[in-house]
Amino acid sequence: MASVATATVRAVKGRRLIPTRAALVLTQTAVHKVRELLDRNPEAVGLKVGVRQRGCNGLSYTLDYAKEKGKFDEEVVQDGVRVIIDKKAQLTLLGTEMDYVQNKLSSEFVFNNPNIKGTCGCGESFSI
Repeated sequence: MASVATATVRAVKGRRLIPTRAALVLTQTAVHKVRELLDRNPEAVGLKVGVRQRGCNGLSYTLDYAKEKGKFDEEVVQDGVRVIIDKKAQLTLLGTEMDYVQNKLSSEFVFNNPNIKGTCGCGESFSI
């Protein structure tokens, strides 16, 4: 199954975890991109963030359309967009900021994560 968008991770050093009610915080550019993706697929209830074993550092994030919220999935609603966090990805995302970055060569979601201990050179995989 092809994913909806690409994602990279950044280890954020020196940032303290800020207690919030949401497991994940989206920047305004991420909110706009998620809204745009969900408008293209009206049958989706939200964007689903998952994690899987991949890459040279162990784990990577996946993004796909969510058809429904699973029993143990976490739900983040921000500025009218809905992000569903897979139960396996919840602990890896606590305190993370989800951003959307565009430049001349690429456009992708970036997870600024204070929990990451290491990343691969390309930023695609990480370890906790």
